[in-house]
Amino acid sequence: MAEETPAIATDVPPSGPGCAECTAAEGWWVHLRRCAACGHVGCCDSSPAQHASAHFRDSGHPIVQSYEPGEDWFWDYASEDYYAGPELAAPTSHPEDQAAPGPRGRVPVNWRDLVH
Repeated sequence: MAEETPAIATDVPPSGPGCAECTAAEGWWVHLRRCAACGHVGCCDSSPAQHASAHFRDSGHPIVQSYEPGEDWFWDYASEDYYAGPELAAPTSHPEDQAAPGPRGRVPVNWRDLVH
């Protein structure tokens, strides 16, 4: 049986400059990941809330791309391995002047003690 290719939408823009759920809850993140299927931007698994992997579990969308400036790698949550993905719609990262961790003003001083 042939392996199924995950859905990737190269024409769908990201949902915003930061983690959608953290932004709504006035939370914070370490790094950001962008869903290659629907554009959802969520926080990485080092972040306290781990919204990107929660999005995979809730939606079934397995492929994310780093949403950090200068990074273009993809990750497949289903296979737990890197993935060779296509170029996605711009922008391909959060704004370069946006802090990481971020957003600026909401990251606790002891953030290193709170990451996974």
